[in-house]
Amino acid sequence: MSQQSEKVDIEPIPAMRRWAFDAGYLGRRAHIVHGLLEIDVSDARTIIRHHRQTTGEKLSFTAFIINCLGQAVTSNPHVHAYRDWRNRLIIFENVNINSMIEAEMNGRKAPMPHIFKAVNKRSFRQINDELRTAQTRPGKTMEADFMRWFLRLPTFLRRLFYRIVLRFPRSLRQYSSPITVTAVGMFGKGSAWGIPMASFTLTVTLGTIARKPAVFDDQIQIRDILHMTVSIDHDIVDGAPAARFMNELRQLIESAYGLPGTEQK
Repeated sequence: MSQQSEKVDIEPIPAMRRWAFDAGYLGRRAHIVHGLLEIDVSDARTIIRHHRQTTGEKLSFTAFIINCLGQAVTSNPHVHAYRDWRNRLIIFENVNINSMIEAEMNGRKAPMPHIFKAVNKRSFRQINDELRTAQTRPGKTMEADFMRWFLRLPTFLRRLFYRIVLRFPRSLRQYSSPITVTAVGMFGKGSAWGIPMASFTLTVTLGTIARKPAVFDDQIQIRDILHMTVSIDHDIVDGAPAARFMNELRQLIESAYGLPGTEQK
């Protein structure tokens, strides 16, 4: 077969991919440290499975992680700080967390950011219901409207925008968050972590959940282990506060914090 007769598929790059390009650009400028965690999520998954069997409702594991994150950040607020143009740390009272929801744009599916507001003051149920609602209309949110026009800008204008606006946290508060949660293989097999192109103060990447031996109640048992990567901007957060945050986040997740039946624990 001649090279000229070979069939070639040509596909346009979705506009949302420009956001990934921007994330890579911003990530190269940040000084990120990564922590690779193994967290026992057996109790949480048991509760979620039992709830579905008894009610027919499928609770969101991602909403559960977001709920735990909100509480852990409240106790360790520097992990969601912004740095402004005067090199001051700006720490808001409310913990806003960005997550990615799949949306269809121009006939193609693409991840769309959605910001969960004030998760530290809300219940798991409220966060879960918001996520399910957003999944039914992912392209009709304020964040989606913002991204549609913003990604039409030329690259040099978007980068100029980042250089200026990101140093004024209050101006971008409703469209941005210093925390993002992303899942790269949460329901795959085996043990795998994801290492993100992090450009936020705090990025939590959910890897696979694997069945593996672990110590539980002083015995070796087969447990469900979540492989989580916590990426933190070291320019903003020191090592000791980062370690305290990760320890509290682990405790909240392993105690199935906020799930049905655990509210009073």
